[in-house]
Amino acid sequence: MAQINRSSICDGVQFQSIKDTRFKTMRMSVHFLIPLSSQTAASNALLPFLLTRACRDYPDYTRLSQRLAELYGASVSADVGKMGDVQRLTITAVGIADRYCFGGESISRELAHLLCQMVFEPPFDENGNFREEDFKQEKRQTLENIEAEFNDKRSYAKLRCEEILCENEPYGISRYGSKADVTALSREELRTAWETLIRSARVEVMVSGNCEPEEVAAGFKASFQQQRRENIPSCDTKIILQAGAVRDVTETMQVAQSKLVMGFRTGTEPDTPEMAQTRLMATIFGGTPHSKLFLNVREKLSLCYYCSAQYNTAKGIMLVQSGVETKNMEAAKEEILKQLHEVQAGNFTDEEIDSAKMSLCNSYRTIEDYLGSMETWYLAQVFRKSFRTPEEAAAQINSVTRQQIIDAANKVTLDTVYRLKGSEGNA
Repeated sequence: MAQINRSSICDGVQFQSIKDTRFKTMRMSVHFLIPLSSQTAASNALLPFLLTRACRDYPDYTRLSQRLAELYGASVSADVGKMGDVQRLTITAVGIADRYCFGGESISRELAHLLCQMVFEPPFDENGNFREEDFKQEKRQTLENIEAEFNDKRSYAKLRCEEILCENEPYGISRYGSKADVTALSREELRTAWETLIRSARVEVMVSGNCEPEEVAAGFKASFQQQRRENIPSCDTKIILQAGAVRDVTETMQVAQSKLVMGFRTGTEPDTPEMAQTRLMATIFGGTPHSKLFLNVREKLSLCYYCSAQYNTAKGIMLVQSGVETKNMEAAKEEILKQLHEVQAGNFTDEEIDSAKMSLCNSYRTIEDYLGSMETWYLAQVFRKSFRTPEEAAAQINSVTRQQIIDAANKVTLDTVYRLKGSEGNA
């Protein structure tokens, strides 16, 4: 059983440890959380990747790689994502548990020291900026990541629907910022963004697995307490409970398979008992191979190549994604809405409820089998008033009644319909 502890390091910096001796490895991450803004998204998105390239003691990739090899093949990675209206910048280190090291070495302490150096002591040039070659490489890589999202039309269609659905909300901003903003970035802007991040971001330091959290906490506490911390943001997310007029947008591109993405407001606030009810409703609607969408829209009527629903608990929205032939697009849209009406009317069996509950509970049970998924789960809990373990979430799902599922479905309203149509001769 995992031992979960949470404490404050300094203003706006929390430390969370999830000690679980079943693992032979440990994972530690620094998550910087800042409100999404079109003015800062691009510069912030480059930072975690720049910071993991080198540090003061290991100022180039070769020497850093040698140091990681000395630490029994440890690895360091970076990521940028969104959690509701919040941009998440993450630096992560993974290594073996201290108990498996020779001579009483503490990989926990050494990796914590290395991460602190990456965060607080980048190898700036003589002018106090990120080195030009590092900056150019990460700028180019970020532009390639944006291009990759565009080239993957399934991903692109989803992101476009979210952008339209949340066009007046921070969540509608790309996690990388716009291509134009990334292209226009300067090294001076990145230095300023780094200083703001260190001074003002909300920070979650997490260590999980077979670890010695006390040593990790001590290292980060010493580093953060040397910084001047001020103006820490609240990192709230705006929830719109009900859709207004339906937005209908169609784009045409050279694609072999057209895409239909429909965005719904679920009418459900995060951190409420209704969240479990909405999650189960979305699973019955389109979350498994036994769902209404899969069995009817895809299998029975053959209106699409894939069709599924995804509930975003942090933002209170639900997306239905499907790949269709252009000629079937309207029929698929109508059938998707029909299946939602079926759930709203209570036209589902006890077997469908049991199947959905079993699927969700199985997914909760596997969360603590992997350090990455365990960290993701407990990071999400920091935005909620009621802290839940995966087991407690499963118990909530199992307690949901048929009427609660119907009530949750009847709060769902259609907000956005996005079509990505194949051009003539390519559909």
